[in-house]
Amino acid sequence: MDRFMLAAIEEAQKGLAEGGIPIGSVLVHNGVILGRGHNRRVQKGSAILHGEMDALENAGRQPARVYRESVLYTTLSPCSMCSGAILLYGIPRVIIGENRTFLGEEEWLLSRGVMLEVLQNGECIDLMTRFIGERPDLWNEDIGV
Repeated sequence: MDRFMLAAIEEAQKGLAEGGIPIGSVLVHNGVILGRGHNRRVQKGSAILHGEMDALENAGRQPARVYRESVLYTTLSPCSMCSGAILLYGIPRVIIGENRTFLGEEEWLLSRGVMLEVLQNGECIDLMTRFIGERPDLWNEDIGV
């Protein structure tokens, strides 16, 4: 498996171990991880710290060209908020661990020219399936249901 998706999965596992939602992400530029993150809404009492948003925040401020040359890896299909950030910063490619447990805004991203690759990774699917089964209340809160 790709080392960057492995890093995203490690982030998801960190989130779960901290009592949060197991979604992880990494922003990669020229083969180097600029930022790693995981969903920390529970841990930080945050309204916006999804995995992708946390990875972008942890990458720090970057020149526009860096985002346009980067790849975002995420363990789960990106929601509306995270997809908006992907479009805002012009990230051209997103590698998605899985979209079976949640189908985010993939059609919107595709319609705006973002290249997507969905892996249907078994570990990503298992993490989310178990979490949703154990904490449907927290999951529904996270996706605004």
